[in-house]
Amino acid sequence: MELNEKQIQSLVDTIVNIENEVGKAIIGQKDIVRQVLLSVLAGGNVLLEGVPGLGKTQLIKTLSKVMDLTFSRIQFTPDLMPADVVGTNIIVKGQSGETKFEFQKGPIFANLVLADEINRATPKTQSALLEAMQEQTVTVGKSTYSLAQPFLVLATQNPIEMEGTYPLPEAQMDRFLFKLNVEFPTFEELNEIMNITTKNANVELNKVVDGEQILEMRKIINEVPIAKAVQEYALKLVLATHPEIEGAPEASKKYIRFGASPRAAQAIIKTSRARALMEGRYNVSFADVKYVAYPALRHRFFLNFDAVADGITTDDLITELLEAVKIE
Repeated sequence: MELNEKQIQSLVDTIVNIENEVGKAIIGQKDIVRQVLLSVLAGGNVLLEGVPGLGKTQLIKTLSKVMDLTFSRIQFTPDLMPADVVGTNIIVKGQSGETKFEFQKGPIFANLVLADEINRATPKTQSALLEAMQEQTVTVGKSTYSLAQPFLVLATQNPIEMEGTYPLPEAQMDRFLFKLNVEFPTFEELNEIMNITTKNANVELNKVVDGEQILEMRKIINEVPIAKAVQEYALKLVLATHPEIEGAPEASKKYIRFGASPRAAQAIIKTSRARALMEGRYNVSFADVKYVAYPALRHRFFLNFDAVADGITTDDLITELLEAVKIE
C-alpha cells in the first residue's frame, strides 16, 4: 500500500477529532489519552496504574463511545473465577427435550475490555486473560473462539495497595503494549473536574470512528517507513536493558536484574509508527522512539536491590539509557 498525503491528512484529522471528543469528558491527562490512542492504533493492550478516582475507568468508557466499540467491564476480586471472565459451557434443553452443552460467552467477548483492579484477582484468574491478550482467541474445553476485532484489554491497578493483591507475573506484564502512570490532576484541572462532576451536566459524545475504520487505520500505520538507523536505535535501546550483554551501559549493569524481551522492540517500532502519523509525518524519527520508550519499557525490565536502595525508578533508568545509547 502506497501512502499518500490525502490518507495521512485524513488519519491525522480523525485522531484530532477523537482527542477532542474524549477531551469533553476527560479533563487534563492529554498525554495519557494520546498514549492510549497510540495503543489502540497499534493494536496493543494497556495497563493504567494510578490511585483511585483519577478517571481511568471513565477514560476507557469514553473511548468506547467515541470509537463506537462494544465495551465490557470486569471487576477483578479474589473470588473471581476464570469462567467468570471467558465464559463456560452450560447444559440447555433442545426443542425436542434433549440436553446439550452450549457455550455461554463471558465478558471478554467485547472490543474494549476493562479489567478493573486486575491485581486483585488470583493468578489462576489473571491467566485466563493471557490467551486473549496475545492470540485474540479464547479456548474453553476443546473449542477455540475468535474474539471480535479490534480487541484490546485495558487494565487498571492501584500502585499503593498491597493487601489482598497478587502481583502480575512477568509473562502477563509483557503482554501489555504500554504501561501508563496516571498522575494526579493540577489545581486548575481539579477545579474543572469539580465544575463538571458536581453539577447536573450531561456530556454529549459524538462517534468519530468505528471498528472497521480503526482496522483500516492500522493497515495504513503498518506501511509507515522506518529508516534503518532509527530501527537499529530502537533495538539497541532494548539490548541496553540487558546487563549481561557486552557493552551494556554502566547504569544497566548496576541497577537492572533482568532485561526487556523482544516484545519491547515490537512495541517501540509499532507505536513509533503510529506516533509519526499522529504528528503528521511520513516516517519514524528518533524523537518518536524516545517518546514511546517510557510506556513501552517501564514494565518490561526488573530492577535489583541496589536500585531500590538508591531510590532509582524504571523511568530514571530509561532516561539514562536514552542518553547512553548513541544515535548513529
